Amino acid sequence: MQYRPLGKTGLKVSEISLGSWLTYGGYVEEKNAEASIDKAYDLGINFFDTANVYMRGEAEKIVGKALRKYPRSSYVLATKVFGKMGDGPNDQGLSRKHIMEQCDASLQRLGLDYVDIYYCHRYHADTPLEETLRALDDLVRQGKVLYIGVSEWTAEQMTEAVHLADQKLLDRIVVNQPNYSMLQRYIEDEVIPVSEKHGIGQVVFSPLAQGVLTGKYKKGEAIPEDSRAAQKNLDLSRVLTEKNLERVEALKGIAANENLSLAQLAIAWILRQDNVSSALIGASKPEQIEENAKASGVKLSQETIAKVEDILHL
Repeated sequence: MQYRPLGKTGLKVSEISLGSWLTYGGYVEEKNAEASIDKAYDLGINFFDTANVYMRGEAEKIVGKALRKYPRSSYVLATKVFGKMGDGPNDQGLSRKHIMEQCDASLQRLGLDYVDIYYCHRYHADTPLEETLRALDDLVRQGKVLYIGVSEWTAEQMTEAVHLADQKLLDRIVVNQPNYSMLQRYIEDEVIPVSEKHGIGQVVFSPLAQGVLTGKYKKGEAIPEDSRAAQKNLDLSRVLTEKNLERVEALKGIAANENLSLAQLAIAWILRQDNVSSALIGASKPEQIEENAKASGVKLSQETIAKVEDILHL
């Protein structure tokens, strides 16, 4: 396993990280979830990700319990705040009240004194940005959070946050968690250039486009019953298109020539970006983690990257 700095910080995170969205706390039985976390740790993955809204806190409980057997200094743990955690008017968003209460609730579920990274899960237009940044700065000063980040914020929103933090002498955001894959590339135009300018690293989610880039879905064939696309609460219509399935079929040949699985090629392609600190994978089985982790350290030639680009522009 190779490691990279988180943005311009001194924190080193594994190129492959393990998330818990759509996996732990309900979708995957606890025993299998813990086995997956153990496998990731054994493979050198030191970066684990969860959020308060994943199964309303159940994912945090499972992740915290599974990691408790390991020295706290040996892993990096991230969780998030923003989503709806109750029926009251203040049970969501990025107000000072919600951030402070939810950080304490997350720490209690995780069984920890601090989290390494605390993300604003989305941007909240109803809360003044300074209020949000001051609350996060206070959590850092209290020692409950070591680094702060955002998820799915625009380049403009991140720029405003950096400038305001500098103006008010508040702790800066150092990481962004966007959706990024061969089939979802919006961050390349503005988010990555702005992030490089301000020292913000990317920890990308859905690097395999919700499993489409594993090759499990095939044009003209029924969706496998045990796949994510078969889950009623998940809409993959925007990525699971005929054109994308054609691209996937073409990419299989490149992967074979590189002696890689399609998933390994997709992750290695993401890691070609220096601004990407880590690719966040989800896994319901330990074997999936073992395969995906092999993408760490893979260097694709410019010729191979050019061939991939040709296919992606079909």
